[in-house]
Amino acid sequence: MDLQFYITAFVTLFVIIDPLALTPLFVALTQGMEDRRRRRLALRSCVIAIILLTLFGLLGDKILAVIGITMPAFKISGGILLFVTALDMLFERRTQRREGQHADPDHDPSVFPLATPLIAGPGAFTTMILLVNNSPASGVAHTLAIHGVMITVVAVSFLFFLAAGTIERAIGRTGLLVITRLLGMLLAALSVQFVVDGVKGTGLI
Repeated sequence: MDLQFYITAFVTLFVIIDPLALTPLFVALTQGMEDRRRRRLALRSCVIAIILLTLFGLLGDKILAVIGITMPAFKISGGILLFVTALDMLFERRTQRREGQHADPDHDPSVFPLATPLIAGPGAFTTMILLVNNSPASGVAHTLAIHGVMITVVAVSFLFFLAAGTIERAIGRTGLLVITRLLGMLLAALSVQFVVDGVKGTGLI
């Protein structure tokens, strides 16, 4: 298996899920809750996100085949979608949308909006399908490795959620904005690579 590809897969999923940017939102959505309940919500949201991303990783290509979408076409459209996400990160639009969510002490935010669409959103679903089907490797071992990478990224998100208050105080809003923009630049380059690979798959170049 190509170690470099799986490192790239980790970086891509980390940028898409963006645990650092989710941290202040998690704090806002669980404001006023006891630590025990906050930990329970964090665990539940991450488990649900893993289940959803696993389903897309295992069945996403089959769904595309049923509706007649080729993998090169999906790579191109997925790359464009990821590029739009990168623009949102670079120009702060995604942060503004996320921070538009408001806390509700009587609401359980673990399924919505935490598990989906914030952790397991359209970008993460697209990325899982692309990573499983866009690799020099293939087979069961490759699929398991990609899902292992995904679970690792979600586990990192869970750890950030547990340390949400401390991280927010240590980094501050300015630090989060700087990190988000840096990740956005990286994601933009990765999304262009997806488009290039998709165009190559069509045989045009």
